[in-house]
Amino acid sequence: MKHTYNIEGMTCGGCKDSVEKYLNELKEVTSVSVDLEKGEAEINMNNHINIEELQKALTAKYIITEKETNNSHITSNSSFQIEEEKSKLQQLQPLLLILGYITVTSFLLHYKNWSIGEAMLDFMGLFYIVFSFFKMLDLKGFPDSFRMYDPLAKKVPIYAVIYPFIETALGLMFLMRFEVKIALIVTLVILGITTIGVTKTLLDKKSIRCACLGTALKLPMTEATFIENAIMIIMAILMLINIF
Repeated sequence: MKHTYNIEGMTCGGCKDSVEKYLNELKEVTSVSVDLEKGEAEINMNNHINIEELQKALTAKYIITEKETNNSHITSNSSFQIEEEKSKLQQLQPLLLILGYITVTSFLLHYKNWSIGEAMLDFMGLFYIVFSFFKMLDLKGFPDSFRMYDPLAKKVPIYAVIYPFIETALGLMFLMRFEVKIALIVTLVILGITTIGVTKTLLDKKSIRCACLGTALKLPMTEATFIENAIMIIMAILMLINIF
């Protein structure tokens, strides 16, 4: 019998090979075929294996869930969606907290001499510094995750390697008010490219990890990733309009 499952946590070919190896070690499994892009695994087995046993066969890095079928009852689908939404919110909590702290800090820095423009520049600077910090924690693993959805990183591998350093440089430029126009233009370019990849991933409903906070925090690719990029792009456009 053949069953299809969703696999979360795979970021590269090595992950694909590991998942296939672990699952093939199960006694009742006859063959395993993993699709990295879709985040799915087709498992042929002699007898049905429950999801708990499949999960035990994998390391903590990977999460296996049953793929939703059209034959599921409406009530089952509803409960599944509710649990999935709760899980997403729990996983996105670090991202939401970080964005909240950055926003509050940016505005508090200027509460005496209020300036929306200055607050926005500080927000963008802190955004880049904080997000690049998490990427720096795993400079070896980040490129593979980033290439999963960024169009330029897919075609130019070195771009994924230097991306954390680009973010750090942009963060310093905004905070130090150094060549702000150049930093704004670069922001529009790199985040515009990434947003195209994020949008395509969301439309294709692929289950992959978001690399916005590196690989240290296992964040799912959701609409929140699109929103955070959109906020930065809108700010960059508004600041450029104000400057010119």
